[in-house]
Formats: sequence, C-alpha cells, structure tokens
Amino acid sequence: MVDRPRRTQRERTELTRAALLSAGRRLFGMEGYASVGTERVAREAGLTRGALYHQFPDKSALFAAVLDQVEAEIADRMVTAVSGGLDPADTIALLLAGADAFLDACTEPDIQRIVLVDGPSVLGWERWRQICLNHSVGLVAGLLADGIQRGTIPIQPVDPLTHVLVGAIDEAALYLARAADPAKARTDVNLVLRRLAAALTLPS
Repeated sequence: MVDRPRRTQRERTELTRAALLSAGRRLFGMEGYASVGTERVAREAGLTRGALYHQFPDKSALFAAVLDQVEAEIADRMVTAVSGGLDPADTIALLLAGADAFLDACTEPDIQRIVLVDGPSVLGWERWRQICLNHSVGLVAGLLADGIQRGTIPIQPVDPLTHVLVGAIDEAALYLARAADPAKARTDVNLVLRRLAAALTLPS
C-alpha cells in the first residue's frame, strides 16, 4: 500500500473554505440568508461550527464570500458570452451579449436570492455594490475602451460611462427580480437596453 502524501496546512485550509462556500452557496441560494444558521452550514459542509468561525468571523462574512464567488461566476459567463464568436469590432453587440448573460444569470432563483434579494439587505448597499463592481467594471471598461480605440463608438470618458452602464444593468436585474410578469419585463428591458446601447454610437 502506497502512503498518500499528507496535505499541507494551506491545502487543508483551502479545502475547508471551499466546503463552507459550497454549503453556504446551496443553503443561502435555496432558503435565504435569514433562514440558515452557521451550525447548519457547518453540518452541511461536514465540519464543525468552530471550523467555520476559524475561516469566517461571522455569518455575514461567509455570505460576503459566497456573493463574491457568485459574482465571479456571473463575470465568467459574461466573458464566455462576449467571446462566443462575435465580431470583436462590434462593440455594441459585445456589450449587449454581456448584459444578456448577466440578466440570464440573475433570473436563476438561487443567484437572484443571493445577489439581488439578500445581498443589499445583509451587507448594506455600499459593501454589496463594491463586491458586485469588482467583477463587472473591468470587463465593461475594457469593451468600451476597445470600442473607442477602434472607432466603433465616439471618444468619451470611459470610467463614468462604465459606472452608468453597469448601474443600469444592475437596476434592470432588480426590476426583473420584482416584476409581476417576468417574461414581459424581460422583453421590455431588452428593448430599453438595446436603445440605450444604440445611443452609444451617436456622435458626442
């Protein structure tokens, strides 16, 4: 029998953290932050509550880490959508593909609950917003800067434009989350976003 190499402390820490994030993601997504206690998360992860508190000072810190992970996954979907065979010179199509990927993700019940329902109320608007921006701003700013360099959109200040567009998409996602008729709301939002995107090509 061959002895397996013993895991390092760092590896054990990473595995513990990953298990807690996975359990937190499942439970927060299914039942909501208020309905899930730390003991439940630890048990779901196959760990003790002491192990949880060794990684996260409290439940809100665990939730913030889960939100950050979910936002990173959404950003990956946006990158995949933007990279999906579209013309790199069609800045508007790229922006809309990224926006559609974001909105599609935010209609999934677990993501919607974590990102749009519990996120702002649990963490407060400022902290929630910062976590969300960490993953989306760079992508949108990069597309806008590339479009300006290519000449597909007029020269304009990239940083404020990025924040305005990201804010609009976030508000669109919140609007969809609260809509009585999600299908109609999505159709209306799609129309508005495409008109907004088209306006980016107008001369300044």
